[in-house]
Amino acid sequence: MSEHKVGEISHFFNEIGVAGVEVTDEIHVGDLIHVTGHTSDFTQTVGSIEIDHKHVEEAGAGDSIGIKVVDRTRVHDEVFVVDD
Repeated sequence: MSEHKVGEISHFFNEIGVAGVEVTDEIHVGDLIHVTGHTSDFTQTVGSIEIDHKHVEEAGAGDSIGIKVVDRTRVHDEVFVVDD
């Protein structure tokens, strides 16, 4: 399996478990992502993506999105899509 970078964490909303991501490449609902950083390292499936509080199925370079995450993230953590 390989991975390619799709974004970087810009914010983490601890109270709701949502990460703000600045997107650099396409990301879709259902993608398997790997979040990694100084103290973060987890993998999960993207359950939903929001742009400006609206649910979308995909996001592309330049979008600022929110995704529900299973673990804490930190600003500057990197987000990768795991390729089959």
